[in-house]
Amino acid sequence: MSDEGTTGSTLPRRQLGRFLRGLRNEARMGVRTAAVELEWSETKMWRIENGLTSLRGLDVQAMCALYGAPAETTEALMALARETKAKGWWVSYGDVLPEGFDLYIGLEEAAEYLCGYWSELVPGLLQTERYARILIQTDNPGVDPAEIERRVQVRMARQTLLFRRFRPLVLHIALNEAVLRRPVGGPEVMAEQLRRLVELGQLPNVSVRVVPYAAGFHYGVLAGPFVKLDFPTNGNGQPLEPSIIYIDNFAGALFLEKPHEIRRYATAFTNIWDSVLDETESMNCIATVAREMGQ
Repeated sequence: MSDEGTTGSTLPRRQLGRFLRGLRNEARMGVRTAAVELEWSETKMWRIENGLTSLRGLDVQAMCALYGAPAETTEALMALARETKAKGWWVSYGDVLPEGFDLYIGLEEAAEYLCGYWSELVPGLLQTERYARILIQTDNPGVDPAEIERRVQVRMARQTLLFRRFRPLVLHIALNEAVLRRPVGGPEVMAEQLRRLVELGQLPNVSVRVVPYAAGFHYGVLAGPFVKLDFPTNGNGQPLEPSIIYIDNFAGALFLEKPHEIRRYATAFTNIWDSVLDETESMNCIATVAREMGQ
């Protein structure tokens, strides 16, 4: 993988699905009716409209004809369909990725800005290899060591986003103080991880802040851990993709995309960010705990 990364087909698939869903709605046609007319299953329709599968130009042409789309719209969407065939670097790790995580990696690769709150663990984009390995091994008991290592490789590969020469990912990370004081893997591993946080916090595109215990009750207590992804804009100043909230928990992942959901989590993050220590205080706090762990 190059240091510039590759967004693969994730955004084109989602954009195409959203356009096709809009055309179907304009035609006042339900999913079931469209599926019957196209001789497809409703599941296939759902996957197309949610950007979960690539499409042939002929399939797009058939859908546009059914919905009565103008010729210029049909041509544009057929061109977009060709972009849904692109492969991201993570495709070669498909055998070890948790279900649905390839979608998140593609969105993360395409994002311009990521902010979020972590209450228990350091986020994957900032983890050291040893810290990541402990988490992955614990979450996958009995899994072959070779597979564990491939999962670790995926996590480390994601971090190249922070060092891209062109448009490196901008991070605003809020960490509950408990994250720093939980010695994952033991004091030595944790001290190394904390030093890495300080190191990455010096990057111009990375802001790591600590939510101290003294902050008391804040929105993070209510919201729990979450990530908000924002995407670059096009020539008209419109985002290439609407903002997305990603929540990863023990039972699986959740993507929230409705405007009121985005607003609610954006408000939560603003409140959390108002509760954090400033840059100097945060770095000093992390460095102090690292020294205590390393003793």
